[in-house]
Amino acid sequence: MLTLFSRHALIDLKVKADGDTEVDYHHTVEDVGIVLGTAIKEALGDKAGIRRYGFFILPMDETLARGAVDLSNRAMLVYQVEISNYMVKDFNIALVREFFQGLANALACNLHLKLEYGEEPHHIAEALFKVFARSMRAAVEIDPRQGGRVPSTKGTLA
Repeated sequence: MLTLFSRHALIDLKVKADGDTEVDYHHTVEDVGIVLGTAIKEALGDKAGIRRYGFFILPMDETLARGAVDLSNRAMLVYQVEISNYMVKDFNIALVREFFQGLANALACNLHLKLEYGEEPHHIAEALFKVFARSMRAAVEIDPRQGGRVPSTKGTLA
């Protein structure tokens, strides 16, 4: 899923994570979200010149997902994903929410993810990561009309 994020967001990643996965995947998944959010936040600095907002709708086979992000320095996750089968092999994709919660908190962004419809749990997880990636790609893109200014009427995103 992180490879999908990297490819679709056009953000290079090199991730190595060790955790207590023999117990469960929860903390490792959450921690990777926190570290990724922290790294993106540091890379963006004061966010001067970026678009700030990103939105995308993405189909993935029978699945359709919607995502929106505001790099506002205000952490909020709205996660509207209802599915009936949470297991992909031995991985519970309910943990995808924990990843995005950790990321949204660390990045200090408003992140809205919604599953419009879908049934296959792997397709759902894949669609969520891809729609997040495409939303981020749009939000971090440099907007030449910003003139290098921070995208806020207050002059800061703090």
